[in-house]
Amino acid sequence: MVALLSLAALVAAGIVGLYGLSSALRTAREPAAVLSYESGLLPQQHAVSRYHARWYAVTVLFLAFDMEMIFMYPWVVVVADMGAAAVVEMFGFLAVLLVGVTYVWREGALRWT
Repeated sequence: MVALLSLAALVAAGIVGLYGLSSALRTAREPAAVLSYESGLLPQQHAVSRYHARWYAVTVLFLAFDMEMIFMYPWVVVVADMGAAAVVEMFGFLAVLLVGVTYVWREGALRWT
């Protein structure tokens, strides 16, 4: 317990020390330098307004397939040991993902026109 508290105190001291060092070494801030990309130009539009709402559905679709791959690898490694139950569970998982893909498809998020 003492080692854990010592480590937490060391980490906290490191964070405070680095924060203090960065504020001591930084150059003077100009108001124009903290604008977007430090270019000094005033932004013409809000940053969020550039993204269409359909990109959120595509992002959800990407995350669904990404999660599929994350869960498929350990399943492939242990499927021989677990037997038919593992195969049934994986097809259930894929069915849930198929429902998500079908929803995105029906909402028209895969049409680019």
